[in-house]
Amino acid sequence: MADGAATLPETRVGAVMSAIEARIAGRILGPGARLPSIRAFAETMGVSKSTVVEAYERLGAEGAIVSRPGSGFYVAGRPEPLSLAAIGPRLDRAVDPLWIARQSLEPGQDLLKPGCGWLPPDWMPDGSLRRALRQLARDPHQSLACYDAPLGHPGLRQLVARRLSDRGIPAHPDALVLTDSATQALDLICRFLLEPGDAVLVDDPCYFNFHALLRAHRVRIVGVPFGTAGPDLAALAAALAEHRPRFYLTNSGLHNPTGATVSPATVHRVLKLAEAHDTLIVEDDIYADFEPEPGPRLAGFDGLERVIHIGGFSKALSAAARTGVIALRPDWVERLVDLKLAVSLGNGSLAAGLVHRTLSDGSYRRYLDGMRARLAEARGSVVKRLTGLGLSVPHVPAAGMFLWARLPGGLDAAAVARRALAGGVVLAPGPVFSVGQDAADRLRFNVAQCGERRMFEVLARAMG
Repeated sequence: MADGAATLPETRVGAVMSAIEARIAGRILGPGARLPSIRAFAETMGVSKSTVVEAYERLGAEGAIVSRPGSGFYVAGRPEPLSLAAIGPRLDRAVDPLWIARQSLEPGQDLLKPGCGWLPPDWMPDGSLRRALRQLARDPHQSLACYDAPLGHPGLRQLVARRLSDRGIPAHPDALVLTDSATQALDLICRFLLEPGDAVLVDDPCYFNFHALLRAHRVRIVGVPFGTAGPDLAALAAALAEHRPRFYLTNSGLHNPTGATVSPATVHRVLKLAEAHDTLIVEDDIYADFEPEPGPRLAGFDGLERVIHIGGFSKALSAAARTGVIALRPDWVERLVDLKLAVSLGNGSLAAGLVHRTLSDGSYRRYLDGMRARLAEARGSVVKRLTGLGLSVPHVPAAGMFLWARLPGGLDAAAVARRALAGGVVLAPGPVFSVGQDAADRLRFNVAQCGERRMFEVLARAMG
């Protein structure tokens, strides 16, 4: 034990140990990696050198690190499996984003889920899907045993290309790559573009799974403040200049969680900033079918030169037949398909065939009209009930399923979510959407999942 170690404050030694253990768990420091020097880490942690010596010696006694005389301290042994919880800020496990997803997806629980991000099953076009399944089963040309084409289902790519064109996004079917979900599409883009340590800009707040997925790719996540008018352009310009990110990941339409849609002027300015700083943009457009009229899109203004556009069908059509799509510049398609084949060997032909037949059915447009009207009615009702409980909704979106509400009196959203969980209600507290751990008084509500009175009763009790 180092001289004087017995008198060292335990909390300081523990803090140094925890910092090193977190770096090892998060794979920032892998097996054989050299730890920071005692002097350097003492300066980083704001402690004395003797505190770092004691922490390193304790970690050595535990077998986590080894000392090499004259060289320093190194990580020992084999790497632990990846722990996403060890990467990024520590959140209360009861309300972290991955926990919310697990609880919302767990079958057989009598939970109300206003914090989840999908429509209730009885809102989905069940009849159209069953009809399409029967048609697939009778079609002798539909393979039930083979892999799909490398780019994905040709008929679905042609249909998606027409749909994108209707929204002002010029995309040829041969410049579209199908995947098994929009999440897989984003993961593929991350594999395609990123190296560990790269910087990626995200909206703050943004969809919480963006954080988890980017942490899994071991990149630096930088938040850009996002409000009802879109990203803070001054903050975006500063972040582009300081961090030189590989790309900026955003929703320009029906933003999750705020529900905002970016104006044409803001889209134009964002593209000019990306061009000036030689940065790509990845545009997630998973909620496109929720809009009655297509709003401005970065990919439409850009023509897929600097923007990679991602879409999917799990939110409006079926989460059980997940299909994603990537639209990107033609000269990157072959390389992206090679990567797709390397990591997945292709996407599901049955799911793609089911989506194609359902979208080709004239009933899908009628279903969308009804679903949008139903959401509009629910949105108005939920706003009234939330404001009646004392919450405020500064921005009421024109479409989509989300409301970004503020709790009254400085109430803490995480604490409210914990109390609501005890009452059988899964909420989505603001901090899980924020890289900077802001939005402490915010909750995201899915208006389609707020139909039961018990949800509001539990929320009222949780607010105390």
